Amino acid sequence: MSDILVDALPYIDLGYEEPGVREAVLEMVSEETRRYKPTKNYLENLSDMNLKHFQTDLLRNELERIENRQPMEMLSMKRYEMPGPAPGKMTDMSSWSESVNNSMAQLEHQAIRIDNLDLMQKFGPESWKQYNQLLTQIQSNAQKNLHDLRKRIQEVNWQRKSSQTAAGDRIRHLESEWVALVSKNYEIERQCLNLEIEIQESEQKLNDLQNNESNKTNNNNNNKTENKKL
Repeated sequence: MSDILVDALPYIDLGYEEPGVREAVLEMVSEETRRYKPTKNYLENLSDMNLKHFQTDLLRNELERIENRQPMEMLSMKRYEMPGPAPGKMTDMSSWSESVNNSMAQLEHQAIRIDNLDLMQKFGPESWKQYNQLLTQIQSNAQKNLHDLRKRIQEVNWQRKSSQTAAGDRIRHLESEWVALVSKNYEIERQCLNLEIEIQESEQKLNDLQNNESNKTNNNNNNKTENKKL
């Protein structure tokens, strides 16, 4: 599980379209890309590809023919021919036997092809029908999986939106409480400051009154002393 915390609520965050936001994001991207060494070929660190690893002899010969601009060999029909003995071996029994064996092999090959065509005509449509049914079932399963995945994606998006909306309401409520507490603290601090000022003023008045009373007392005592002397 990743330890990265994505601090973003795209369903409730605002301000993405405000002036300067796009420029700030592009500047952050540019600053991050400057950390990497620029290169024109981002695959240069990979090993060279071995393109001949999967080439067969037939494919390799064909690629060499194309590279050398040589014409393609025509399809040989020699195996389907049924030549007789050479003119100089018309009386040779072994030559006639070889020709007959070749003719029998060709006829058997054509007979097998006819049997395969008959089998395909008899069983091919049903096999093709079953193959199409299999493809239809595969398509249906794929569509069902796609529908389930889209439904799950929609549910995840709905849960994200629901949780972010609830978190946004909670954040706004906490922000309002924070603003109220800050305002209340500010008002308390202001009242405390005013009380401190009033206390200082009261203490100053009290000191002034005490000083005046002390001066009056001293003056009275001085007057009494002078009167006694007289």
